[in-house]
Amino acid sequence: MATVVYEGIHKNFGKVQALQDINVEVKAGEFVALLGPSGCGKSTLLRLTAGLDTISSGNLFIDGKLVNRIHPRDRDIAMVFQNYALYPQMNVYNNIAFSMQVKKVDKSEIDKRVKWATKILNIEELLDRYPSQLSGGQAQRVAMGRAIVRDPKVFLFDEPLSNLDAKLREQMRFEVRSLHDELGATTIYVTHDQVEAMTMADKILVMRLGVIQQIGSPTEVFDQPANVFVADFIGTPSINLIEGEITAANGEKIFRSRDAILPLPLENTLGIGQKIIYGIRPQHIKVLADNSESAAKLIEAQLSLSETTGTETQFSFDIGGQKLIVANQGRFGIPRNAKCRLRVDVERVHFFDQSSQQRLAVIG
Repeated sequence: MATVVYEGIHKNFGKVQALQDINVEVKAGEFVALLGPSGCGKSTLLRLTAGLDTISSGNLFIDGKLVNRIHPRDRDIAMVFQNYALYPQMNVYNNIAFSMQVKKVDKSEIDKRVKWATKILNIEELLDRYPSQLSGGQAQRVAMGRAIVRDPKVFLFDEPLSNLDAKLREQMRFEVRSLHDELGATTIYVTHDQVEAMTMADKILVMRLGVIQQIGSPTEVFDQPANVFVADFIGTPSINLIEGEITAANGEKIFRSRDAILPLPLENTLGIGQKIIYGIRPQHIKVLADNSESAAKLIEAQLSLSETTGTETQFSFDIGGQKLIVANQGRFGIPRNAKCRLRVDVERVHFFDQSSQQRLAVIG
């Protein structure tokens, strides 16, 4: 395993700036996900790491060694591509063994390592098949086998599960993470799928327009998003983001957005007249079935739509002419257009400055 350190990395394609001032350390043995929408620069950063593209400025260190001008084959990395990149004319055995055959590794050692890899990946029975005879999941395992037999210090994955169906993606997420844990190698994993990043990674780099927006554990980027973009990108259903202003009523500060009033934490540092974005995740709003709680603590909203996804119900409410999404466990028989009472977990509300869109620390 090895550390990977990016120091002031920039990448330009002509006049287009694909990456801007990337500074981050991937620790030895760490599983790091590069997460963001298409075009955010995550695959470009991976290709720079592999040596497939050149760095415009800045330095890249792998295991303490400056590798800016080191050829890809000499970086001791292995890359698994989105399209698997298997050789169609070779069977599974030779696809996995190819890199060792090129290096003229002893045949007995090749055989030993191929069998070791195929046993780990549970594809021992596929050795005589050709890529055209493999399912998507099998082809992905073969591509992973080709990578691990090289025993690299760093694994690079470029959206390896995006071509698989939902059920197989779920299974392969577990297998990729299990493989990482078993081998102990450093892993950098590119994905646009937040579920993959949240369930697999030790650390997530959320990217947008070539700039890192936040670095943190899955829990940190979910519970403490650095800005509106991160808050909106992480979480399903998406967070409710409502623009409004802090005002006063009956001696207390309240948040008002058009005709809607939403509660604030009792202790907060928000100022009267401050324009903010009020963020609350759908899971942190509860639909109340009775009138046991004081109305002063609650908000009233009209139900526009409800959808049951099995164990969870997702609601769309109208509050003062704005949409509020709520997601609660269980099934509810609430008729459309019904007036409902909702309780917001004010300790889980996120506040952002309207102008900068950066997170505000307001509790205290």
